[in-house]
Amino acid sequence: MGEDGRVSSPTTTQAPDDPYLWLEDVTGDEALAWVQERNAESLGVLTGSAEFDELRDGLRAVLDADDRIPYVRRRGELLYNFWQDAEHPRGLWRRTTLESYRTGDPDWELLLDVDALAAAEDENWVWAGAGVRYPDYTRALVQLSRGGADATVVREFDLPTKGWVTDGFTLPEAKSRISWIDDDTVFVGTDLGPGSLTTSGYPRVMRRWRRGQPVAEAEVVFTAEETDVAAFAGHDHTPGYERDLVGRSPDFHTTEEYLLRPDGTQVLIDVPPDAETDVEREWLLVRTRSPWSIPGPGSAGSAGGSGTEHPAGSLLCFDLEAYLAGDRTARVLFAPTASRSLSHHVWTKNHLVLSVLTDVVTRLEVLTPSRDWARRDLPAGPELGSVDVVGVDPDQSDEYFLDTDGYTRPSTFLRGELGLESDPEPEVLRTAPARFDATGLEVRQFFATSDDGTRIPYFVVGDPANTPGPTLMTGYGGFEIALTPGYSGVIGRGWLARGGTYVVANIRGGGEYGPTWHTAALGEHRHRAYEDFAAVARDLVDRGITTASQLAIHGGSNGGLLMGVMLTRYPQLFGAIVVMVPLFDMRRFHLLLAGASWMAEYGDPDDPEAWGWISQYSPYQNLRADASYPPVLVTTSTRDDRVHPAHARKAVARLREQGHRVEYYENIQGGHGGAADNAQRAFQWALVFTFCWQQVGRRT
Repeated sequence: MGEDGRVSSPTTTQAPDDPYLWLEDVTGDEALAWVQERNAESLGVLTGSAEFDELRDGLRAVLDADDRIPYVRRRGELLYNFWQDAEHPRGLWRRTTLESYRTGDPDWELLLDVDALAAAEDENWVWAGAGVRYPDYTRALVQLSRGGADATVVREFDLPTKGWVTDGFTLPEAKSRISWIDDDTVFVGTDLGPGSLTTSGYPRVMRRWRRGQPVAEAEVVFTAEETDVAAFAGHDHTPGYERDLVGRSPDFHTTEEYLLRPDGTQVLIDVPPDAETDVEREWLLVRTRSPWSIPGPGSAGSAGGSGTEHPAGSLLCFDLEAYLAGDRTARVLFAPTASRSLSHHVWTKNHLVLSVLTDVVTRLEVLTPSRDWARRDLPAGPELGSVDVVGVDPDQSDEYFLDTDGYTRPSTFLRGELGLESDPEPEVLRTAPARFDATGLEVRQFFATSDDGTRIPYFVVGDPANTPGPTLMTGYGGFEIALTPGYSGVIGRGWLARGGTYVVANIRGGGEYGPTWHTAALGEHRHRAYEDFAAVARDLVDRGITTASQLAIHGGSNGGLLMGVMLTRYPQLFGAIVVMVPLFDMRRFHLLLAGASWMAEYGDPDDPEAWGWISQYSPYQNLRADASYPPVLVTTSTRDDRVHPAHARKAVARLREQGHRVEYYENIQGGHGGAADNAQRAFQWALVFTFCWQQVGRRT
């Protein structure tokens, strides 16, 4: 029981002095009544005006626009797309041919209408993806979420008849992992009761499940430790290189992977635990996340011995079978520098494409194994912009699809085919229209200096003539996720077009400069991410771009934690703070939903040494009644089964108890994204912009 007599969370021993544990009961009657009261109070403040309605409707128009680019992924001879609009808020899964797509008005073949399905079954279905079976592409494992949660229901779908497979592969709601092996077999990990899940709530046991067999009777192929994040299994169907891989993730940043031989034996791919591996045909690619010293020829031992040291962020290539036999001869495919990092790589049939960040701007390089890994640039992408590989066809061809954009440059969708010596100019398939008037807007990159002297890049988007003026700033700084330039009609319509300036801070903890940028803010060094963000805020003021009273900030998830730390540690730097689907109570984050999987990022609060540094920044424990805080808006989702909504609820309850001004909105649907459809997304962002304009400036 909580101190006020309400029913609390089952796990209360770790925080006996917390009077708001009852808010951890996600769908409890009293908790939801509290949510409804808070929602009503804040919606009364933020909605109901003609200005709010205009903003919401304008954002909805952006999200539902018929002339948006319908991005596609190739599966065999056809291109697949999932589409949501005003008439189909839950979405349509459909496909077409390349020839038809090129016409600009494709003849779409409808596969599944999620709105019709939800109505027929009286379920709040949200599309969560589909795995189409190789090589015939006639069956799919469709995943549907209730209200946008991470947990999904899995059903087998027959594409020729466009119907569900009777007695096919089906799973009830769970955070399952499932993938095809062949026509009648899949790898699966799901919730089968005690012992089947890790403490993080993900599958612990992977099975080879044959058609018609009860899943609980399927052959177990791998079992992870209960304290691991998850187990995994997958099948490589590349002709001539068919194989199975299994393994476990001991924590969020480490992996132990094995080749699963036909006789059931497991062969360890012996790389550093924090390295990322990619087995492709005869090659093993290894991306290092920490320095790796590889012995030279004739040296005893393996990783960790004397020899050539490859820095964190390198991409190395080995012959797979030779590597398994002990040969550590490596070819360096990418070596990082102080300004360049490898974001990711993808294969086509005959080439390897590298996505490289240079001071947070994306460029592509192509390597060709058959030509001794010859390297060349793949020109695409605007200055101070991004280019993303959104689709390849490694099974069949060297086709690729690209999306290029920038903060003020709408997306262009291109298709190309790589040649063995030179690459034809990619074909422009679609160009998105502008969603806001960018006249007078400039994109600039600056560098702030953090407390320890590190240069922190950040982008400023806006009209220099409107400075100092209302500014909205965001950041993330976690899990090696990089915030790269990108076009947002929502930000443009709701903020930039109304005279605001938008800022993106590329702080440590992210992946903007590779794994070293991330690890610089791990665990006991977490404070560096927060110092970086504060340094950017000060630099904005020093440059005359804004003032503290005109600076609003927003962030979600780990970025919501960032906002909480800004509130408690640096409140004087900001005029308003928006905290979205946040982590907030870092004393209990590892006990709530998927929180245990993030201890590699933050530390274990049950470890006194780790709690020593976590307690210094955990927002919930550092809220003070005698502090002067800027106005705060907190948002979350009841259906968020990744970051528990109690983080947001308890933050608001504590702030209210202490007499601080705080608005709150909890969407009953939406999952970790906070919204399940475009109407909800438009409504939520209209709340955010309305709140920020009220606090730091008015529209021009």
